[in-house]
Amino acid sequence: MQGFLNLNKPAGWTSHDCVAKVRRLLRLKRVGHGGTLDPAATGVLPIALGKATRLLQYMQQDKAYKATVRLGVRTTTDDLEGEVIATQSAAGLTLELVKGLLKQFEGTIQQVPPMYSAIQIKGKRLYDLARAGEVVEVPERTVEVETIEVLDWRGGEFPEIDLAIACGPGTYIRSIARDLGDALETGGVLAALTRTRSSGFDLADSLTLEELTEQLEKSLFQPVSPSVALGHLPSVTLSPDQARRWCLGQRISGDDTLAKVSTLETSTSPLQVYHEDGSFLGIAKVISSTSGVLLAPQMVFV
Repeated sequence: MQGFLNLNKPAGWTSHDCVAKVRRLLRLKRVGHGGTLDPAATGVLPIALGKATRLLQYMQQDKAYKATVRLGVRTTTDDLEGEVIATQSAAGLTLELVKGLLKQFEGTIQQVPPMYSAIQIKGKRLYDLARAGEVVEVPERTVEVETIEVLDWRGGEFPEIDLAIACGPGTYIRSIARDLGDALETGGVLAALTRTRSSGFDLADSLTLEELTEQLEKSLFQPVSPSVALGHLPSVTLSPDQARRWCLGQRISGDDTLAKVSTLETSTSPLQVYHEDGSFLGIAKVISSTSGVLLAPQMVFV
């Protein structure tokens, strides 16, 4: 049982809860996830199974969400899970006005994470500090927001707007909701969140815990293979002798097999490595030496 599970996380479950449940269902010790989702959020939670936990660091960093922002409300957690700090009527807002402000949240932006988040300051989680009543200054961080698209708008005293957001790692959608509300001078919170894409996995292809259980009972479940999950990375195929030596930790000297990757200068660009029989061997990096190009093991999977 080595590979990945594209799990559709249910509302009310922590990411850790999901990992524990999958561990019990599969009777597997080594299980990890590829990016925390807040308990109230739903959607794609990539789960690595067995030795595939070592591959999480090489997966795509793209993320996409469907978010509902409610305006006219402020809470301690920047979503509806927290205590309401203030409310005010936002009936005067229009979709055109809100659209005009959304552009400032696209691109490379500075963002202050929510006080109730898992970020550590001086060795302590922010949510632990917040629950203890401690007030700390949360530093800004640089994040990438590729696009924000308006899906729907519902006016009223506390209007709601549905957004499709594509972003990079570390982006807090709750912070976007809060900051949009601040820019409108009405306050804003995240009312609902579904992650529609993460680490190359799409919501349309995900399994709920119930579906996973059913597949396991019928012996139908098959993990997503590393070759699919790591399909964004270039690959190289080794002969049986090269594969044997590479799996023993030896560097493979440049030859015709490596010619197609010799232009990859960087040792920071990982490569998938395959045996010529199609089996996945692990992750390598290309390095330069006085004798030419070398393929160095970075993570041996077998």
